[in-house]
Amino acid sequence: MSDQMESSFENKWMPMTSVASGLEFDVLPGVFCYTNQIVNVVFLRSGDDWYLIDAGMPHSADTIKSAFEVHAGVEMAPKAILLTHGHFDHVGGIIELVEQWQVPVYAHALELPYLTGQKDYPEPDGSVEGGLIAKMSRLFPNDGINLTDHVQALGENGQIPGLPEWKWIHTPGHTPGHVSFYREEDRTLIAGDAFVTVRQDSLYKVFTQKQELSGPPRYYTTDWHAAWDSVKTLEALKPSTAITGHGLPMSGEELRKGLAELSRDFEKLAMPDHGKYLQ
Repeated sequence: MSDQMESSFENKWMPMTSVASGLEFDVLPGVFCYTNQIVNVVFLRSGDDWYLIDAGMPHSADTIKSAFEVHAGVEMAPKAILLTHGHFDHVGGIIELVEQWQVPVYAHALELPYLTGQKDYPEPDGSVEGGLIAKMSRLFPNDGINLTDHVQALGENGQIPGLPEWKWIHTPGHTPGHVSFYREEDRTLIAGDAFVTVRQDSLYKVFTQKQELSGPPRYYTTDWHAAWDSVKTLEALKPSTAITGHGLPMSGEELRKGLAELSRDFEKLAMPDHGKYLQ
């Protein structure tokens, strides 16, 4: 394995965007959501320290860093970068950010092979039903990246170094090591792609950011039974606010009802009728 960080897609620009690109949402005290093209990253403050969750699209490092500095300050680097998972739209800027900030990266142990140059993700399933993005997905990168020794496994029992008020929850299905982050005191959930609040397979809905609680992106999800169990796990928390990897933040009764319906009727609402990853 190379001792130099590597990514085969960090110099690729993916020509996808939305009306929310560049917008920032002050979701709750210490929780800020920034939309990078079609994907969300999160800035967390804990005391005087800051953390970044996920690292956006390829070629996004400078825009993410600039948005982060609006909140944390120009001289401030995050204490760490936390990853929900390692798909290209969640780690697109990470190598450049790590090089600039020299901070550790944390992910679930089952995600590490895709983040240390050992494995590539399964190819996207462009055969699933859906809109244009589902059909385009066969062109999306499925490569892993190599963060070498900059990445390490999250701690045991949901613990996150330096963030005692938050815990990580293993929510596999979309990827084997997918995690979500949860703050119990106000039931705030950062769900990654365990579920999303926009139909991610529809180009029109992605561009307009029409809010609609949906299952994980169909073309990249490889274990649908685990994905359903993960939605059930998150619904049982009764979150009051959710930031997902794609779509606008959602809260209150809309979130409660939508997540309950998705948990109950996942097979009908989220799972594709056909596809190579259906078992």
